Amino acid sequence: MTQRHDEVTTGAGRAVAYSTVARRLHWATVAALIVMIPLGFAMTYRGNTLDIWDGLTDALYSTHKLLGFLVLWLSAGRLIYRLVHGAPPDEPTLEWWQKAASHLVHWALYGLLLIVPLFGWIGISLFPSLTVFNLFDLPALVAPNEEAAKRVLFVHGWLAILLALLVCGHIAAALFHHLVRKDGVLRRMLPGLK
Repeated sequence: MTQRHDEVTTGAGRAVAYSTVARRLHWATVAALIVMIPLGFAMTYRGNTLDIWDGLTDALYSTHKLLGFLVLWLSAGRLIYRLVHGAPPDEPTLEWWQKAASHLVHWALYGLLLIVPLFGWIGISLFPSLTVFNLFDLPALVAPNEEAAKRVLFVHGWLAILLALLVCGHIAAALFHHLVRKDGVLRRMLPGLK
């Protein structure tokens, strides 16, 4: 296993940061989720709640599908990179239970970042609604079945909410470590480290 990590100076000494590749993959995922999650709420509100099915609604759904496809493959790439290259050692100032919680949250995020877009892809395959911007179709994963599509997309929506809540908790913990504890937890993942 090859490991390439950078050292970061913290108030408590030196900690090991994530590699440049790991940080770039992380922040690319963050950027996609910043757009994807609110977009998912907006499109379903506009289409399902307001019952407005026009060009704008179609563009929102197409963008969501495209970003979901990107997040799925980006997350798969991140997971493969993590399994091959590993992660730096835990921040040395963390208590055992903080390390355990951190690992649990990270693996839950990896799982949801794969499962949520996969359920979305299965749902739009079942519906079927695979067209993106009237330019191309995503490959179908299963044969059409609208009743099954409703169930799968319902689960997709609730898992997306769980993902959003977990992301918010992850952000809150990172900010707590940075602003209150002033340790190196957040700095290990900041872009631009040398």
